[in-house]
Order: sequence, then C-alpha cells, then structure tokens
Amino acid sequence: MDLTLQPLFVDGKVFTKDLFNQQYKTAKQPLVIKNYVQQFPAGERWNFDYLKQKLGNKTVGVFDNKIKRNTAFTEADLYMPFSDFLDIIQKDEETSYRMFGFDIFKECPELRHDFPTPDIMKGLLGKLVLSFFGGKNTTVRFHYDIDGSNVLMTQVLGRKRVILISPEYDKLVYKVPYTSFSLIDLEHPDYQKYPGLKYVKGYDFILEPGDALFMPSRYWHFNTYLEGGMAISYRSLSSSPEDVLTGFLNTTVRIAFDKTMNKMLSNKWYAIKTNRAKKQVEAEISRLKQH
Repeated sequence: MDLTLQPLFVDGKVFTKDLFNQQYKTAKQPLVIKNYVQQFPAGERWNFDYLKQKLGNKTVGVFDNKIKRNTAFTEADLYMPFSDFLDIIQKDEETSYRMFGFDIFKECPELRHDFPTPDIMKGLLGKLVLSFFGGKNTTVRFHYDIDGSNVLMTQVLGRKRVILISPEYDKLVYKVPYTSFSLIDLEHPDYQKYPGLKYVKGYDFILEPGDALFMPSRYWHFNTYLEGGMAISYRSLSSSPEDVLTGFLNTTVRIAFDKTMNKMLSNKWYAIKTNRAKKQVEAEISRLKQH
C-alpha cells in the first residue's frame, strides 16, 4: 500500500464556498482546511473544562475497542457521566474507550452558537452534526461513513492521524459485504494475508487541533487519536445519485439484514462474508494482472 499521497491544504482564512464547490465537492477531492475552527467561537472557547461545564452531568454511551464486532456499531458498551469519560481520555495514557455519533447540540443547544453550520456544508443535512471523542492511541476501524454523505470533520481538540483511501479501491480493500467496514487492520497491515493492499494508494497525514478535513462521499478512512481529542462532523448529500442510494440502502435494508443474519448464524455468517470479501479481491487482482 502506497500512502505517499497528500491531500491539498488551504488556509481557512481565505477559503470560499465557490472555491470549495468548484474544486473539491464536485471533483470529490479530499481537502484539509488549516486552522478552520478558529473562524468560529468554538475555536477559542472549547476545551475539556468548557465541555464538562456544559455537558458534564449527562450520561453518555461509550464504546470499548477491546470488544470486537462483526456488524455495525449501534449499541454502546457502557454508560457513564460525560465528565468521567472526559477525565479518562484527557490522561496521557492509552485507553480503549471512545465515543462517536454524539449529538452535543441536541444535548446542549446553546453550543450550536459556538460552531454554527459552515457555509460550505449548508443544505438538506446541514443541521446534522455529530461529535467524536477518543483517548490516546484509540483507533477507529477502517471504514467509510455508512450513509454515503460528504463529511467535514473538524479536529477541535487533540491531534489525529488519518489514513484516507479513495472509493476507486473498493474492490481491493476487503470490504465486508452488507457493511461499510473492511477486514483490514491498518494499524498492522498484513500484506501476505491481504495482498490487495499492494495495489492501493492513499493519503497519510496528521490533523492538528483546529484543522478540518473534507472527506468526499464514500472515502475510506482509518483514524488514530494521537492524544485525547474531539472532532465535530458536518455532513452534506453527495452529488452522486449512486452514493446517495448506497447510503440509503446501507442504513435501511443492508444493516437490518446483516444484523438478522448475524443473530441467526453468528460466526458462520461472518465467515461467509469474510470469504466473499477475499474472493472479490482475488478477482480484482486477477483482472489487474491481465491488464
């Protein structure tokens, strides 16, 4: 796997909506906007103490990376006060705990004034915002966002390493059928077990606090929290009808079917999916060698 590509970087102070629409959204080109959050009050106000003050007494669902899943993440592993969770991830220690899909604006509407919908993400999904938290060395498995939307992920607190892969490599990244995640552990890539990786090119970079990453629809990504951190994601509909349809099917029919089969067959169902994923890659490698 070649990870020498670098996304384009622009200065948030001179970035415009017209530039974004013309050169990145329509072209499905990933982009890092430096110091983006500094354009909003959140850039000055938001830190762990501020979040504890606003939301600390809320009970939140936490996911434990030590628990391996063969299906989509839908139910939390444990619950605790938000302030306790933030205390855990603030420490300069490894943890397997993380949170994702937490709607902080629903829990504390006044926070929306700190980080209103960016102009470049206004539209049908413009009010949908989710937050993500993780402690040092917590990873997020290799996946694309299940709803198939464009995502603007702003790294508000902490540094995060991101590996980003274009959907053009769908047939080489060992996508698990009926899901939006991969068999591959990109923290420890095994090229003998997963030879399709040898044909994949991607981006490998670090988001600094305040940076925003635009991920076009269905881009694969693997994230590692280099220190305790928080990100905010805004979404917009893809300009591709195919991606919109994929997202709809993923979040309705496919996820329901996958969970039903997993309950009925458990490990046998996962073995079936694993075998199909590998056969798809074998077929694609064979095709590439013929050309």
